[in-house]
Amino acid sequence: MFIGEYQHTIDEKGRLAIPVKFRKLLGKIAVVTKGLDDCLFLYTQKEFKKEVADKLAGLSFAKANNRALSRHMLAGAMDAEIDGQGRVMIPEYLRNFAKMKKNVVMAGLYNRIEIWDEETWEKNKKNTESQSGNIAEALGGLGV
Repeated sequence: MFIGEYQHTIDEKGRLAIPVKFRKLLGKIAVVTKGLDDCLFLYTQKEFKKEVADKLAGLSFAKANNRALSRHMLAGAMDAEIDGQGRVMIPEYLRNFAKMKKNVVMAGLYNRIEIWDEETWEKNKKNTESQSGNIAEALGGLGV
């Protein structure tokens, strides 16, 4: 399970160091793709197949929104090999999509890691934190 928030930098070649805690769970090859809310999603290969590819393949391609989301998530995806130093290459088209500069935040979210430009993350986090009570209530709480 991926949890926690880690700050890192992307080097001039587009490489990003994966936290040791996350590396152990990802294996040698992960999948990185365009996410939602201007971030990237990083999955294990198994989770990507189960949670993204298989679910999208099960949708009717006759609906425009299904086709659009499939293009977004699948055409934007790529296998990401984790090198001997624990880094993954984030291609330019994905860095551009997520408006990434140098400083990024990696957030563990159970079965995936989200990779955010630091400024975008901070804005999103502050907005979510200020609304967390309302969000929890609208979702029916956490079963507590």
